[in-house]
Amino acid sequence: MEIAVTGSTGLIGRALVERLRDEHHKVLPVIRPSSDNVVGDPIRWDPYHDAIEADAFEGLDAVIHLAGEGIGEKRWSSEQKRRILESRTITTTLLARTLAGLAKPPSVFLSGSAVGYYGDTGDTPTDETGPAGDDFPAKVCVAWEAATAAAEGGDIRVAHLRTGVVLSPKGGALARQLTPFRLGLGGRAGSGKQYLSWIHIDDEVDAIVHLLDAEVSGPVNLTSPDPVTNAEFTKALGSVLNRPTSVLPMFGPRMLFGRELADSLLLTSQRVIPGVLEQSGFTFSHPDIREALTDLLD
Repeated sequence: MEIAVTGSTGLIGRALVERLRDEHHKVLPVIRPSSDNVVGDPIRWDPYHDAIEADAFEGLDAVIHLAGEGIGEKRWSSEQKRRILESRTITTTLLARTLAGLAKPPSVFLSGSAVGYYGDTGDTPTDETGPAGDDFPAKVCVAWEAATAAAEGGDIRVAHLRTGVVLSPKGGALARQLTPFRLGLGGRAGSGKQYLSWIHIDDEVDAIVHLLDAEVSGPVNLTSPDPVTNAEFTKALGSVLNRPTSVLPMFGPRMLFGRELADSLLLTSQRVIPGVLEQSGFTFSHPDIREALTDLLD
């Protein structure tokens, strides 16, 4: 297959591109004009100036859209919230409109989203039929998914990848926790009863590759079938690293990231279930948190 990928240098994008190339697919990274050191045949775009090499998408088999400002990288100032939102809606709208206007559009458009769509679900198991939340991440995800509208309803199958917390030692939430946990400073946040919807990086990539061919459209939760509480995750990570754990004082993360972002990352409970993915025949390689962490960190 010939597949265009945005966000190809991110945590998920790097692993996905490697997997696709290992399977002998032709990958075309979609990159900004200032980007360099890109392997392959890149497609140039500048979404904030409404510019894109539209002809390069003609006749492709699929487009996978993973680009977006990191949601947990900086304090949520008004400006940072705007950047987070627009990095998703502007890019997705341009891609969707471009694909819809092609004479030979790709048959598949897999567009990023997140389990943040559901807001705080408490301890209630939530599949793709669950309603949207009303906090900032939920509002971003609703707008993000709505931005694919131009590509829907025609010959393009559109799926929204509602991804959970992707576990990898190479980046993301797990990588940030390794140093304090290895120093014996790791601990549960708050009561520890809040649920974490997670997924091993290999299962994340496998699921995306699976969805290239599976006849699935609309929202798809990319999470392990066994979400765990914060306390369970803390215990498993401490055990795998052979380090003691305690309770994480929230004043540290709140000082570093601001209360809204810190509480959203550490205290929001999301017990999300991958209903559509499992119904489509996907099999997880790492559904258990302890085994997944052992595989990643051994």
